Amino acid sequence: MWTERSEVPLARLHVVEARSNPPRDDRGEAPLRAPNVPGLALGLLLVAAIGCQSRSTPGGGGTVPASSRDVEEARAMLEAGDADGTLARLQNAGDDPEALYLQGRAWARKAESAPLPTPPAPPSPLPRGAPLPGPPEFKPEERRAIDLLERAVALRPELAPAHLALAQVLAPHAIRLHERVQAAQAAEQREASARRRPVRGASPGPRPTPEPGVDYSPERVAREYTLAMRGDSGRPSVEALIAFAVKTGRLDDAEVGYQELTRRVKESGEPLAMYGDFLVRDKKDPVAAIEQYRQALIWSPSDDVTRAKLANIFLTRGLDYFKQEQYAMADAQFTEAAKYIPDRDSPQGRILTEHQAKLREIRVR
Repeated sequence: MWTERSEVPLARLHVVEARSNPPRDDRGEAPLRAPNVPGLALGLLLVAAIGCQSRSTPGGGGTVPASSRDVEEARAMLEAGDADGTLARLQNAGDDPEALYLQGRAWARKAESAPLPTPPAPPSPLPRGAPLPGPPEFKPEERRAIDLLERAVALRPELAPAHLALAQVLAPHAIRLHERVQAAQAAEQREASARRRPVRGASPGPRPTPEPGVDYSPERVAREYTLAMRGDSGRPSVEALIAFAVKTGRLDDAEVGYQELTRRVKESGEPLAMYGDFLVRDKKDPVAAIEQYRQALIWSPSDDVTRAKLANIFLTRGLDYFKQEQYAMADAQFTEAAKYIPDRDSPQGRILTEHQAKLREIRVR
């Protein structure tokens, strides 16, 4: 069957041939095509639009990661006492741990001068015998500080300054809680003693319970101080742990702090003498304190105060043995005491001389 072909216009054939066989240079290579300018411009506009959508602007309610310059400027403001300036500088910083830490410190500083929280309105009618509600435990500024610092350490657990700042915000509340618990326990003991006697005592109130929402138990605060101590090499975090632990009766934590202090402060008798004082005063262990005082004298041999403390320990032990008629043990303690009592006319020297004379009389009987 005969099929008639339609004719293609000559101009169209030239266009097809030009596209399929582009002109070539002397080496037979096809030259690069000129860029499609309208298409390229459209592509750049799309990339820019995507970038704007992926990075929210502060004016749109989003956050921009804090730059190192912002953080350092905010730090300088905070050290100069400008808490409001610090917060303004970092208001759009997002979840940068350093920025959160500085904001937390700024709110903690604002809390220092903020008024105390007021009690909420009592229920109406107030049930018979029900106590009036007390004020909230935390100021709003303190809660803001705690939230920011907790976020900072959650994002960067090794951020020691944030652990220290968090512990410092919580510590006063933990100490008050500990004191209230101690008072309640003492009241319970007084009531128990009164029940064993005919005299009736006042019924103690209920045990204090922490305010919900924030963990400010002494255990938690001691843990924050310990994490701060492990993350730095200075004295402040160690001394803060010691002070807090002593106030809340956590003597084992305090002893850990003193041991760490003796490792950090080398070639000095001061931390060793402080450790000895703690063992005598708080742990009631003068025998353990002897070694610390002796090591302190190695670094400070002319420290008369530490020498007097050693003399007092040995003299007290000697007098106890003397009263128990354990004269050999008493004589050994008096001999040790004599090493640290250069002045026999001092009160300690006169006691020592008197009892050594009594021991000599006992021997010749």
